[in-house]
Amino acid sequence: VQLQASGGGLVQPGGSLRLSCAVSGRRVSVNDMGWYRQAPGKEREFVARIFGGGTTRYSDSVKGRFTISRDNAKNVLNLQMNSLKPEDTAVYYCALRGDYWGKGTLVTVSS
Repeated sequence: VQLQASGGGLVQPGGSLRLSCAVSGRRVSVNDMGWYRQAPGKEREFVARIFGGGTTRYSDSVKGRFTISRDNAKNVLNLQMNSLKPEDTAVYYCALRGDYWGKGTLVTVSS
């Protein structure tokens, strides 16, 4: 099983980014998938999750700004991030059931 996150970069406060996680070896359509992040000097924290049945869950810090989704045809997990804040700066990781993790993609929110 392999997960490869991409889409990170530098964005100004208030801007948007879309992260993607390409998955091989498992189907995103039937597995619980999630996004986590780790800011400098902090522990990894939960960001968003989509369950096999399609239910989604978000941390309070991103609710209303981030949207998790999946493209079943491409077997890709996405995270649309809007209204980004400097405190969203972190390395973002995708995970499958908490058992498999991608290497992460860096998001920097700064003017």
